[in-house]
Amino acid sequence: MPNSDTSSIIIRKANPDDMDAIWAIFKKVTEKGDTYIYDSTTTLEDAKHILVYDAALYVATKDEKVVGLYVIRQNKVGRGSHVCNAAYMVDPDAQGNGIGKLMGEHSLDEAKLLGYKAMQFNIVVSTNKPAVHLWKKLGFNIVGTIPEAFNHKELGLVDAYVMHRFL
Repeated sequence: MPNSDTSSIIIRKANPDDMDAIWAIFKKVTEKGDTYIYDSTTTLEDAKHILVYDAALYVATKDEKVVGLYVIRQNKVGRGSHVCNAAYMVDPDAQGNGIGKLMGEHSLDEAKLLGYKAMQFNIVVSTNKPAVHLWKKLGFNIVGTIPEAFNHKELGLVDAYVMHRFL
């Protein structure tokens, strides 16, 4: 049974020493093929580019072990640069413990501190019910549905949502 006590979770900026743990979580989450666009051919170098390039990368730790990560970056450049995008991954072995919610709340605060006015998720897989529920609970709205935008490993083509929230 999940333990939702998040009092011992520490969220901080990632550092180079975290990369092995980040990579392990990235591989576990993306290999499932049910929530992220990245596939099994994604390399460590690709992942570093995805997570570090023009982004703020954070990790959630429990007992000094990385159990989750999130990234904040501009959603678009120029006149759209006031809206950020974020992505989150929780180690599958630690899911159901409130880590995603804690990182979501933390990221909203960080995004404000970074000067963003809104946060937008470009692809939230419609079949990822826990994520959709969490983001709605944290004040996000579904502002669009992209038909068959995600090729789910088990279900085939499924819809994805664009979700948005002002900060």
